[in-house]
Amino acid sequence: MLNSQTMNNTVSFLKQGDIFYQFTPTQLDLVANLCQEVVFNAGDLIFQENSGSKELYVIAQGEVDILINRGATGDSDKKETAVARLRRGQSFGEVALVDEGLRSASARAAQKDTRLLIIQREKLIMLCETYPQLGYRLMYNLAADLAMKIRNTDLRIREQLLYKPTDKK
Repeated sequence: MLNSQTMNNTVSFLKQGDIFYQFTPTQLDLVANLCQEVVFNAGDLIFQENSGSKELYVIAQGEVDILINRGATGDSDKKETAVARLRRGQSFGEVALVDEGLRSASARAAQKDTRLLIIQREKLIMLCETYPQLGYRLMYNLAADLAMKIRNTDLRIREQLLYKPTDKK
């Protein structure tokens, strides 16, 4: 059980999270009880691409780089490429709530003292099943967050395809 100061800090961090938008104070307290806070230093690996996926992460402080391994594409200059930098209030690993498959990217702390709230999938799913209104709000916010990420990725792909110089022979 978290002490009251830690609990207040955790609730405060969760309020800033996109996927906890419009949660009631009671709902935030329920989620906060599931959180484990972990601190990473710059360069620390949070999880590796192709590893198992059973946690949701919320950034309480600092920044996290999401990286893909380019070694499989034959690009020998760079093994990993940052595809996103996430900041306070943003979440990652949310696909683990829907699919316990392998992670499609790695996550690495980009700053010293990066503080993350880690929520175990099975505990959060149980909370959603116990409190359907909380579950509905979380899944609605999660869908909105993933839709935004898909749209941003789509725009980046279009930009690469449309503005990539063509080889003229």
